[in-house]
Amino acid sequence: MSGACGGAGEGWRALSEPWLSGPIEGVGAHAAPLFYTFEQTRQELARHLEGLTPDQIWSRPHGMTPAGFHVRHIGGAVDRLSTYLKGGQLSPEQLDRLKRELEPGATVAELLAALDADFEKCLDYARTIDPATLADPRYVGRKMLPTTVQGLVVHIAEHTQRHLGQAVTTVLLLRSIAKARLQ
Repeated sequence: MSGACGGAGEGWRALSEPWLSGPIEGVGAHAAPLFYTFEQTRQELARHLEGLTPDQIWSRPHGMTPAGFHVRHIGGAVDRLSTYLKGGQLSPEQLDRLKRELEPGATVAELLAALDADFEKCLDYARTIDPATLADPRYVGRKMLPTTVQGLVVHIAEHTQRHLGQAVTTVLLLRSIAKARLQ
């Protein structure tokens, strides 16, 4: 993955918590939570999804939503929320992508590569956010629900973490069920 934040090198990946690495060169404090969140998400997903087959990543242990959906949804949501962050509205392609998030079949490698691309696109824009614009209005969805630049930055980070937790929980349950069957 190309997710080393701010050129911090491989030492960045050795940290147990990216947010404890200190400031990121060239990234303002207002955007740093996105960088920390995305790096932690990359690390956690790489660790927890390692070795899963497409059947496993798309399985529904006890009826839960598949881990593959959560990974795909994180990327899609980052893409959609970044559009709002830039002051735009969703394209037909983005709406179509949203409808396909639950479609099974992608491998772990394919899901993580797509997620990484969505993260990098968002981070490229986050580097350009002027702190003076944090209170500027932004509007979400067809109903044009009001928020701010800072509100969207926070929501992108917390939404990513929410679905990371759901993906990891699903995988842990899946692995626990598989282990119990072997005993």
